[in-house]
Amino acid sequence: MPDKRAMQKEDLFNLHFLNGGALSPDGAKALYTVNKIDADEDKEFSTIYLRDLTTGETRQMTNGKARDSLACWSPDGKSIAFLSDREGQTQLYLLPADGGEARQLTAFKRGIGGSLAWSPDGAMIAFSAKADTEAPDLATEPYRVDRTVYRFDAIGYLDDEAQDVYVYELASGEARRLTEDRSNNSNLRWAPDERRILYDANMRADAARAMTPDLMSVDLAGEAATVLTGWASIAGASYSPDGERIVFIGRPNDGKPIGTKSDLYVLDLASGDIDCRSAGLDVGVGGRLSMDMPVSGLSLTDVLVSDDGAFAYTTVQRGGTDHIYRVALRGEERVEAVTSGDCAVFPLDRRGDQLLYARTGINAPPDLFLADLDNGGTRQLTQLNAESLEKIALPQTKSLEWQSVDGVAVEGWYMKPPLGEAPYPTILYIHGGPHAAYGYGFHFDFQMLAGAGYGVLFLNHRASTGYGDSFSTAIKGDWGNLDYQDLMTGVDHAIALGLADGERLGVCGTSGGGNLSCWIIGQTERFKAAIPQNPVTNWRSFYGTSDIGIYFGVEQMGGHPQEIPAIYEKCSPITYAHRCTTPTLLVQSELDWRCPAEQSEQFYTVLKANGCAVEMLRQPGGSHGASINGAVALRRAHNDAMLDWFGTYVLGE
Repeated sequence: MPDKRAMQKEDLFNLHFLNGGALSPDGAKALYTVNKIDADEDKEFSTIYLRDLTTGETRQMTNGKARDSLACWSPDGKSIAFLSDREGQTQLYLLPADGGEARQLTAFKRGIGGSLAWSPDGAMIAFSAKADTEAPDLATEPYRVDRTVYRFDAIGYLDDEAQDVYVYELASGEARRLTEDRSNNSNLRWAPDERRILYDANMRADAARAMTPDLMSVDLAGEAATVLTGWASIAGASYSPDGERIVFIGRPNDGKPIGTKSDLYVLDLASGDIDCRSAGLDVGVGGRLSMDMPVSGLSLTDVLVSDDGAFAYTTVQRGGTDHIYRVALRGEERVEAVTSGDCAVFPLDRRGDQLLYARTGINAPPDLFLADLDNGGTRQLTQLNAESLEKIALPQTKSLEWQSVDGVAVEGWYMKPPLGEAPYPTILYIHGGPHAAYGYGFHFDFQMLAGAGYGVLFLNHRASTGYGDSFSTAIKGDWGNLDYQDLMTGVDHAIALGLADGERLGVCGTSGGGNLSCWIIGQTERFKAAIPQNPVTNWRSFYGTSDIGIYFGVEQMGGHPQEIPAIYEKCSPITYAHRCTTPTLLVQSELDWRCPAEQSEQFYTVLKANGCAVEMLRQPGGSHGASINGAVALRRAHNDAMLDWFGTYVLGE
């Protein structure tokens, strides 16, 4: 439409991002949190809102000039607990549900970590926090290390940052520490009888798989017990209503290759028996699409269990969609979709037959929806960005499918710029993981690039989830082969369709996508520019410096470096970096412990030494996901640099 304009980089600061929600105990109201950037202050704030589900009336519950998060209802529906940094450190607050001033409950020297959970009787609030002591300055003071993994991305040095379980007693106003075990204890859930708290214990001092938790419980006297240990993954665990079972998403440590699907399991606490309830499902339970939105509150939630304990509600990612499924917990295996369409959803809460969830699409940041599980009806509760997006000519996206070099079908999408004519200058944007996927979710970088006149090609190459285990496990010990071929045949397909201009191509991606960006420019000269962000470039040094290297490198390559040195060398982009002639901008977060800065630095040095045009954008203080959810200044610098680099070398501006 002539009165509309294309998306611009500044539009990031006009968008509102839903970041969590919860239904009141009577199911009549919904709390939700919205993130918004203040461009003048260069800060991001989050605000809590309350919506009456009968009248549609919406009230702003907090002032919008702080990071207010994790809002949760008291069991009687009269109070709302939440976290806020309004006084500097993040602390626990209590707010009357009918309005009024919030009351600060804690004054921890280093603030509260999160994981808020009300006890069923409403007398206590459990939360996670670091030890309430003054923190040493590890930048200036000597310290000794004995952990297998001693620092972790977006957390820091674990001996200083690991969280413990606390309970705050409302009657006495006292907070009590229940755990002190050097683990990072989070995701707290009360047992229905109020005697124990279930929690995830990860970052254990002796663990190589630092982010794979043991499932633990602790009583109010501080006596901890192991519930489940030794699995390859555990997530989303919830008690059944009778407290006799635990429902969780996971994958046993059974020797299957990394990338194998997760399933839904039921653990009987009395017998210890574990029953898989989704074995017949060809794709994994608990999947999540890759998106470019600051929505940590929409990450994988606990499994939602029906009041009678007969069903669980969780997500299943199939191809480029992510939907809520109902899984039978007893009897014959039954797995059926509750939501549908070209979108991705995030289950948030359930009360009776009402299911609260967030929904996003390629052109739509998340909004809040309510499903009636009894009659199947669904209604949209919010339109957070309707006014902003009404002014913008949003791009059209074409679904693609083609056969790769070995005849396997690959799925992808091509986002067309709203202005200009095909064939378009095109950016191949590669997802990370690699066991993740793109699809029908909002990605601001795609929108920004399309608004600048680029077509964006995004696809799910080999190793992506949502297409079965043979697809998602295909690159073990063989990175840079089938994944690379899937990407290149995808580019060829987009060119053959008349969409992409083969003479004006750029490539970019973060993490695993950064790895493949670096790989591509060491294999071919067909791209005019590359922007690898926080990449893996050298598997041998990654093994020794990454927070996940000691297990992830082994599982992806097939052994330790000394056992299979040729595989580590073959699969490392640094091996081929000297051949690169593509102008390359490396974007590197300086506090990224997932893909540490040395990975970019090695690649940068080799390109410099061999005369390739190369620069590096450093992100001080940034962790692995800094360009998505880091400081606003880092996000702004990333977007500016991306448009500048591709504009110079792809468009020739």
